[in-house]
Order: sequence, then C-alpha cells, then structure tokens
Amino acid sequence: MKQVKFGLLMLIVLVSALNAIAQQSVFQPGDYRDGIYEKENSTNRKYIPYTHLREADVAWEKRVWRRLDMREKQNQQLYYPTLPVVSRISLMQLIQKYVLAGAIIPFADEEFLQPIELSVIRDKMVIREDSADVEEFDAEGNSFMVKKPGAVDSTWTYEFFSSLGLKEDWFFDKQKSVLEVRILAMEFNVINPKKVDLGEFPLFYTYFPACRPFLAKHEVYNAKNDSERRTFEDIFWKRQFSSVVTKETNVYDRTIDRYSKGIDALLESDRIKNDIFRWEHDLWHF
Repeated sequence: MKQVKFGLLMLIVLVSALNAIAQQSVFQPGDYRDGIYEKENSTNRKYIPYTHLREADVAWEKRVWRRLDMREKQNQQLYYPTLPVVSRISLMQLIQKYVLAGAIIPFADEEFLQPIELSVIRDKMVIREDSADVEEFDAEGNSFMVKKPGAVDSTWTYEFFSSLGLKEDWFFDKQKSVLEVRILAMEFNVINPKKVDLGEFPLFYTYFPACRPFLAKHEVYNAKNDSERRTFEDIFWKRQFSSVVTKETNVYDRTIDRYSKGIDALLESDRIKNDIFRWEHDLWHF
C-alpha cells in the first residue's frame, strides 16, 4: 500500500514538473527578439551636454568646413545599411526618420535662417516613376491599354547618400587650457538617381546640437565586437571618421576648389588641419 501511494506521489510530481517545463517552453508574442539579451545601453543613452562657454574664455577660434565621402571605408559605418534593417540604421535613415516626424527641423541654408516645410521635404525625398501603358484584358479576352501611375519611392536617399558636410568651430578655451571643436551644421548631399551626371546636391541642413539626443540612441556597426557598438554620437564625439577640409574662414569667403585642384587641393586641406594643431602646440614650451 505504501509503495502504491509513493508511486502515485512520484507520478504527480513528474506530471507537475512536465507541465511546468511545457509552460516555460511556450513563447509569448513579446518573447521573440533578434538577439540573446535585451539591449538597454544604447536605448537609454543620453548625450553629454556641452559645457558652458563664455566669450571671454575663447582665446582663439577658427571655423572650417569639411566633407565626409561615404565611399571611404572609414565612413561606411555611417552609410550602411542602404535598406531598412531592424537591428541597424544608417545616418541618413536616422535623420530622415526624425525629420519626417517633426523632431528635427531641416533648413535650406547652413545659417539656419530658412526652415523647410515638411511637405517640401517629402516632395524632395520622393521620386515618382513615369506612368506607363499596361496591356489588360476584358471578360471576353479583348486586350486594351491602360495608363498606370508610376511607383513611388522614398528610400532612394539611403543608397544615393553621397557625402556629409560639416561646419565646425575650433577654439582654444583658456579657462581649461584645451583645444576643442564643436560641430554646428550637417549638410546631407545626395545624388539624384535620374540625373546622376549632374552630380550631388544638398538635400537639407540640420543643426547638429539638435540632432545629438537622437544620435546618442542609435548604434553604429562595430566590425570588431558586436556587443560593443558605439552610437552615432560617439562617432562624432571621438572623431572616428575620415574627412577633407573644403573651406576655412577667409577674406574672400571662397572654398578650396576655387583656387586649388587635384593634389594641390588635398595639400591645402592638410595645411589647414596642421595649422590648427600647430597653433595649440606652439602655446607650450618644453
């Protein structure tokens, strides 16, 4: 009798354990995710505000413009992916997302004097293919031609995002005795897929400090470690991109390509970069 009771008890325990395992193995709709853990670092990241800067603390300042070519290998982390992906986003996709949502204001100039209406931005981003005549058949099998409207595509900017322009101020803070840089404007240049021969044109400008809260919440691909992906804010903060200086403040207000071409333009760009760091180096005596 005791053996029967013990057997029944063991059977009840075994059935309960199997039911518990079965219940644990049932996935709920929210349990499916593309990864082995919940990523919280990047989604909860907040950008580091700039320290307050007084005009009296700026002993020296130089404004430069630079261009980031998306074809360069070091800048491809900002360019890809060109198609929507759940786990990753490109710089153009990120900015376009918040621009169309009204969180970031696009401008037609780098001085932020002419904001662009969202309807105008949508018209600039959307490409409508030409309508075409399509053959169809009626119930009796007779053919007739119908004019169909062309397809609408608003994702062409992802692939035809050609370069990023930056306007930034380099300055020496005598209160902290450091040379710092702050980016003011971003210029998004694209190539029209229908008019490739005409080259690139600026799609819009954005105020960089207004973009920082959103740049800090999205990751950038890290080729060496997927668990240590930096955000777009980190890329710009740590200057992890390749660029060429296209202009510095000058009395003629002209760009480098106005007076130098080819290798001479690259040498002039390097001269401007070296002049900035040489100015800081000459402050100190060893």
